Amino acid sequence: MKTNTTTLAADIGGTKTVMALVEQGRLLRREVFPSAQFQSLESLIERFMGGPPRSISRACFGIAGPVIDDTCRATNLPWVVDARELERKLNLPRVSLVNDFHALAIGITVLPSSELATLNDAPSDPRGPWAVIGAGTGLGEAIVTKNGSSYEVLSSEGGHTDFGPRDQRELALLTYALGRFERVSYERLVSGPGLRLLYDFLRESQPALESAAVRSELEAVGDESSARISSHALAGDDRLCVETLELFVSLYGAEAGNLALKVLPRGGVYVAGGIAPKILPKLLDGRFRDAFLRKGRMRPLLERTPVKVVLNPDAGLIGAAAIASELTL
Repeated sequence: MKTNTTTLAADIGGTKTVMALVEQGRLLRREVFPSAQFQSLESLIERFMGGPPRSISRACFGIAGPVIDDTCRATNLPWVVDARELERKLNLPRVSLVNDFHALAIGITVLPSSELATLNDAPSDPRGPWAVIGAGTGLGEAIVTKNGSSYEVLSSEGGHTDFGPRDQRELALLTYALGRFERVSYERLVSGPGLRLLYDFLRESQPALESAAVRSELEAVGDESSARISSHALAGDDRLCVETLELFVSLYGAEAGNLALKVLPRGGVYVAGGIAPKILPKLLDGRFRDAFLRKGRMRPLLERTPVKVVLNPDAGLIGAAAIASELTL
């Protein structure tokens, strides 16, 4: 009797969920869903499958949030996901639930070099640990070590560490953000919502830079305002948007450098997430690298740390599918 090898994989973020059916490494179907429009992961799976999944042998879901005892309370979604409950409710033989950056890290291990862009060119030590950081709806971080031919991923909530200003402007930014939030983490600033927060901060501190046309546009698009800010910044047609994205990239590089100092990732730092590929020209202009390296006496150490951008937006989905394929029944 032939064993069913079809697996279900998903990369679950606060904004969107990418779900796919995969069979022996071959993509059968892939769809993208707005996460917040669903009351639960179960309802999203049933929409994708057209009903309860009855022909799947294994599933792996990478989800944005801490996974403890096979359960996750999503950080930016009102979902509580339990792997054992999913098995029971959806009649799935085996479900693995991992942090989204765990899945992303595994996906990176199989990406070709053509799907990576270099921000800091330095030799990579294959024996050393490496780190992943990525901004999207939130800010994810993970640490990866190699054990023989396999990888061990240490998931992290490092994006929620306290924001540390580097100069007077960033001290003013912290004061501004504390007027809105009880606590200010790097995720508050280095994320999609954070980009809009940076825009608002710079608009209030430099009102002469604001364009009435751009202001009206951002008010009209609501939750899409961060994408519009990036678009204007990359086009270079609005000075306030340009300064906003430049500040965002500098903060991104600074936190990547903080992560590198804590991990000493001789294997490299990988910048992933949904935003990085979309703003690649700004990441490549040197601002990210300058902030990454600006660590005083530790600069020579970071100069020897390779930094690359993950260009494939489906790296997390690829990793989830790879994890699912290795699950034993």
